[in-house]
Parts: sequence; C-alpha cells; structure tokens
Amino acid sequence: MVNKPFHELDGRFLYYTFLAGGNRVLEHQAEINLINVFPVNDKDTGTNLASTIRSVIDNTVPSRSFSETVNNIAEAALIGARGNSGIIFAQFLYGLSMETKDEPAITFKDFAEGVKKSIPYLYESISNPVEGTMLTVIKDWSEFISEKKDKLKDFKKAFSDSIATLEESLAQTTSKLEVLKNTGLVDAGAKGFVVFIEGIIDFIKSNNIRDFIEVPNENTAFVHSEAVTKEVIINRYCTEAVIKNLSISKSKLQEYLDSKGDSTVIAGSKAMTRIHTHTNKPSELFYRLKDFGTITFQKVDDIVRQQEIAFDRKWNIALLTDSTCDLPQDIIDKYQITVMPINLYFGDRHYLDKVTIKPDRFYDMLESETVFPTSSQINETTFVNAFSQLSSHYDAIIAIHLSGNMSGTLQSCQKAAEKISTEFNKPIGVINSKSISGALGLQVLQIAKDIEAGKSFDDIIRLANNRVSDTEVYVSVKTLKYLTKGGRVSKQKGWIANLLGINPIVSIDNEGNSMLMGKAFSQKSSIKKVINHIRKKSKNKEVGDYIVLHAHNPDGANAYTSKMKQLTGKDPVSVINISPVIGMNAGPGTAAVALTIK
Repeated sequence: MVNKPFHELDGRFLYYTFLAGGNRVLEHQAEINLINVFPVNDKDTGTNLASTIRSVIDNTVPSRSFSETVNNIAEAALIGARGNSGIIFAQFLYGLSMETKDEPAITFKDFAEGVKKSIPYLYESISNPVEGTMLTVIKDWSEFISEKKDKLKDFKKAFSDSIATLEESLAQTTSKLEVLKNTGLVDAGAKGFVVFIEGIIDFIKSNNIRDFIEVPNENTAFVHSEAVTKEVIINRYCTEAVIKNLSISKSKLQEYLDSKGDSTVIAGSKAMTRIHTHTNKPSELFYRLKDFGTITFQKVDDIVRQQEIAFDRKWNIALLTDSTCDLPQDIIDKYQITVMPINLYFGDRHYLDKVTIKPDRFYDMLESETVFPTSSQINETTFVNAFSQLSSHYDAIIAIHLSGNMSGTLQSCQKAAEKISTEFNKPIGVINSKSISGALGLQVLQIAKDIEAGKSFDDIIRLANNRVSDTEVYVSVKTLKYLTKGGRVSKQKGWIANLLGINPIVSIDNEGNSMLMGKAFSQKSSIKKVINHIRKKSKNKEVGDYIVLHAHNPDGANAYTSKMKQLTGKDPVSVINISPVIGMNAGPGTAAVALTIK
C-alpha cells in the first residue's frame, strides 16, 4: 500500500505517518538538543519535541476517520506539549485539526488548504514571532504544499518534492536569526520539524511499516556542543500550564504573561489553553493564573540548571530526587541536583511542590481554603522527560526518592529509568530511600559527595543502598488536626487526642512506613523524648550529619537545634522549612530532626 501513490488520507494512515515522523524525532532528539540556541540556550528542544510526540503516541488511538484521528492527535499534543518548540508544534496540529474538512478521508487538496490555513494559528500564539525559526520553516513548507494543491493529487509525490524547500528554509535560519550567525548552526526547533517530515517521507516511500512505527534507540551522534556557548539568563524558569475554561481573552492573558516574563506562547482554545512563558517567580505567576481559569497541569524547568547540565557539568553522573527531599537551595545548586516536584492539589487546582507553591503561601492556604489539599505521585512521563534530558549530557544517572511504601513515585521512576536506559544505552540507578524529608536529604547529600569524590557508578549505588538504614527522622507533631483532615487518623481518635492535648511523635520504620514512635503532652516534652531516644540509640555509635526541620515553627526548630548541638557538638547541615507535601499532614507547628547514626 505504501509503495503506491495515494490520493486520500484516512485516520489510520495519518496516525502511522505521524508515528513515523515522531519516531524519527525521538531518534535524533540528542542531536537537536545539542544545537539548541534560541530562544534560550538550554539544550532541551529535542527533549521537548520528543515529549510532545510521546504524548501523542501514548494517548492517541487511531480511527479510520481522518477528522476523528486528527482531533485526537491535536488534543494529545496540546495536553502533552513541552517547551516553546513543543507548544508551537502542538498549535500547528491544532490549527490543522480546525481547518481540515470533517471527513473520514481527505484529498491532497483538502490537506494543502488545511495546512495553509493553520499558519495564522502559529503566529497568533506567540507574543513576538521571530523569523528564522521553526515558525518560518513550517510556513515555507506549508506554502510549498499549498502551491501544489491544484497540480498534484499524490501525497507521496508532494511530500517528497517538499524536501528541497525544507532544506533551503532550514539552512537560511543560520543567516536570518542573529544569534545563530556566529555559531554556524541551524535553528533547533526548525531542525526538529524537518526531521519529522523526513521521517514521514521515508515511511511513505517504504514497503515496511514496522521499521517506521517501532520506537528507535537514541542517536547521539552528529554535533559537537563546544560550537555553542552559554548565555546570560534573564528569566530563570521555563513555565507551562494547561488552563481549562479561560475566563479572560487571549490578548489579556498574553498581556499578563508578558508583564511577568518573556518567550510567551499561547495555544489552543478557551476551553483548553496551553501556555508557555519564562519568568523568575513561577509561584507568583501561578497564584494569579488561578483566577483566570482552572489550572489542570503545570510544569516548571530551571533554565539555569539546564545550562549547567549542558555547559558546566561538574561530574559525569547526574543526581535526581523529588521535592520531599528537604535540602537547602545552596546545597542543591552546589551539587547540581535535579529535583522533581510532587504534585499538590487544592480541589482541582494543580500546584508543584516548592516550585509553584512555596511553604509560606501553602500554610496560609492550608488555613484559608475550604478544601483540604491532596498530593499525587510524579508520573512516568515526567520521569521519561527528565531522564531523556539528562541522558543527552551525562554518562549515568542516579535517582533516589521518598519511600516506595509512601508513594508510587518510586515505581514511576523505575519504569521510566528502564525505558530511557534502553533507549539511550546509559545506566540509570534507582534507589528506594525508605524515608522522606530530611532523612532523604541526608542520603541525597552523601550520594552527591560520593559523585564529587569520583567514585564509580556501581560503588555509589552499593554504598547508597547500604546507608539507607543509617538515616532516621523524628517528627514532633503539634496537633492531630491535619492528620485527621487528611484521613491519616480517624476523626474520633483525632478528637480524643486533641482533647487530651496529645502531641504524637512520628518516625519511619525499616521498611519505609510511617509509625507512631511515642507521644507527649507538649512539644517541649516531645522534643525532649526524641533527644533522649537518640542519645540511647547512638550509645557506642556516632551521630553524623543532621538536619532540623519545621513547618512555620522557628521556635521548635531552635529548640531541636540547641539540643542536637549539645548532644553532638556539631551544627546542623541546615535548618529548613519542611516540604508542603509533608507539611499538609504534619501541619503548621511541626518540628523535626533527621540524622544519621552509624
């Protein structure tokens, strides 16, 4: 079938052509990452396009109907779009879905007209369209296709003939875009689109569908990253969101986003709007965005960290953890640790732990909101994206997360690690910390020091697993109110405990389950009990590093710090506000200590 001319495009063939083009991008994502310079030199364009494409592949079931399939592809792309390039590509697909005929199958002329009419959707989605980018190449290609609508009927002939236009337009990006002139490179997003069309062309010329629909291994060859240098970042965080039922006009939304940063892209409709912008204050941005509609998805990438990964890697092993790891930002920055945020929800409003909602605002909302917050694990797709980005630059990756008995995050990480390790042919080790908060933080810190010391990947994994049982955390909860609200304690038990003024002491057992270690009738006596327990347990042993934690309770933190300094003769690694995803159950007023005993 594919070796013959074809004059009609139905849903299934549309899906297979997308799969062929998409898999070609997956194969070349590392190459695309390496040439990424514009709009920010953060080396993630290939990863972002790959993420968008994976969303379509994973969430689209092909139908015989062209209109049904193109709508499904566009919706999946908008939901899964990532980065500037991913959202532009998704908006192109959305425009195509809106402007092609609602038919089971379409002719080449129908397709050409739809492609041409989709271009305004691209330009309307960007606050400051820049030529010499992905926009220009898609536009030039669409104009070529449109010019052939009355001359050709065969999709295969039209696509094959379009390659010369694509290559010429891509080559011209070097001279059109000022930032590329000194590098000799082409625009990365534009390259991604050309690679996508090349994959489609090879597919429709081939007799073997299987070769083009199987996900390929990553090709990391081609470009030397030394050809490009890093740049000064004005707005540190690349932020994205899906907003449903937008209550203001797109122009007003654009105006607001432009006032908070740059590189703004808005895609989709009012029913489902996808946004992208760069800002320095994502938590403030999203706190205001919640008034414009229901935020059902958020993503924030640290562009500074991405540049460090690309240009200033201190070591060849990457370290990744999640936001329940309570470590201060200076340590995270020093060791270039990638931190994945756990998802938080107030009702149907989505936030990212420590990123789009900070502890101070979280605890205020905990008191004022009518609904109690919930959390959800980091999903496999998010890990796939992170591992893809890191694998483009590192020789190996070590990931360590909160206890597998407390969250499905560890399992999601393991599945993604297996997939990307195979795709990139690089080792990814996943460790179950069997803990949380400061105890997880201490384990992460020690792994970071092992990487710094130049230890091998296998030795670091072995040592990290051996140290899991050495870390402990003791949490002095001030009230059972929040544990009761979150369903961790029955209302009856919570009511009785609060009536009696009981302050529970919570810890983690050897299997990574939370447990009640004891109780007291004031936080002062609770802290005293914990210190006495540590003193007995550490007899004839050494207390190593420790971290003091609190939830809006500096007095409790000071009390723990004073007692621990008396016991150990050492200052804490840090005194830090506990992660909101942990604090929502422990509640304001909580104080805790995490430590190593060996």
